[in-house]
Amino acid sequence: MIKTIDDFAVEGLRVLVRTDLNVPLDGDRVADDGRIRASLPTLTGLMTRGARVIVCAHLGRPGGKPDPRYSMAPVAARLGELLGRPVELTADTTGPAACAAVAAVRPGGLVMLENLRFNAAETSKDDEQRGAFADQLAELADLYVSDGFGAVHRKHASVYDVALRRPHAAGYLVQAEVDALSRLTANIRRPYLVALGGAKVADKFDAFDSLIAAADRILVGGAMAFPFLVARGVKVGTSLLEASQVAAAAELLRRAVPGQIELPSDVVVAPEPGGSGTVVAADAIPVDQMALDIGPQTAARFASALFTAQTVFWNGPMGMFEREPYAGGTRAVAQALTHGEAFTVIGGGDTGAAIRALGFAEGAFGYVSTGGGASLEFIQGKTLPGLAALEA
Repeated sequence: MIKTIDDFAVEGLRVLVRTDLNVPLDGDRVADDGRIRASLPTLTGLMTRGARVIVCAHLGRPGGKPDPRYSMAPVAARLGELLGRPVELTADTTGPAACAAVAAVRPGGLVMLENLRFNAAETSKDDEQRGAFADQLAELADLYVSDGFGAVHRKHASVYDVALRRPHAAGYLVQAEVDALSRLTANIRRPYLVALGGAKVADKFDAFDSLIAAADRILVGGAMAFPFLVARGVKVGTSLLEASQVAAAAELLRRAVPGQIELPSDVVVAPEPGGSGTVVAADAIPVDQMALDIGPQTAARFASALFTAQTVFWNGPMGMFEREPYAGGTRAVAQALTHGEAFTVIGGGDTGAAIRALGFAEGAFGYVSTGGGASLEFIQGKTLPGLAALEA
């Protein structure tokens, strides 16, 4: 059984909170603060109860060494704006600056450590290296709180090893994620539809096996669709495609029930991202152009299917939603989910960012998850190291 922060008296304790604040940046400004907002209930709850809060997180992939491009400074600034108080960012993660800042935090106060991934041991596959870094992090705290659901599928020092070294609890976000995603693993209300898209195709292929067994229909858009189209003999021009995934797609099409996997029948194409784009049949993509969104016919078909669902899991936009000419498919799917009766889970940072960018309120959906890869692994029934550590 996983304990939560409500099971602990935290007043005066140094509480190390592992959050997921890996947000997109626009220069030195946070472009989408969804994950920061999701961390607020746990952070404010601990501060209100008199804890001395130490926030730790990662940003990007700095390669295991300090890199100013990946400093947590913009995140600390935005968190401070949301809290209505300045947030001090330490100059290091576990060095003299961090130790001094933590020692100075008063009950009800908060400090943020610099990017965890500035230390190569954070993501090391060597247990001893990771453990040594976890020892340093654990020295800063009396209690460890896991609230970064987007990272719980990683066996990283701050996610897994610190929890083994200190009393530990789940934050409100992790608790909410587990409750919502559990509804996709048992006693599922049917029809159960899954919508898959986005550009991160490899992770979703790993999940497809279990999704075929669980879902009634799987609607495939975005770059996820291209290996399946090619497997059916369709040429996709210069669209984003990894040839090695075509064989996997062909096998999934063979194993699926006829009609279970639905692919685009039309797409929006352009020579490169930009301009207005042109709608063509999915089997008529020009050799020198790329598909950047599902077409209006496909969007209407997908929306109609989603209206019939009782449970929906959506992971990955239907196209390059960041540019208006290619946002139509993602908007149509989101719109359908806001008007249907299904319990809907929006899975993944990119999908959450998409609905916010397109003006949809998160409250219009059943649950908006903060973890893309983590949510996919959870609904497959895989062991997530960060959650396993909390159960230890």
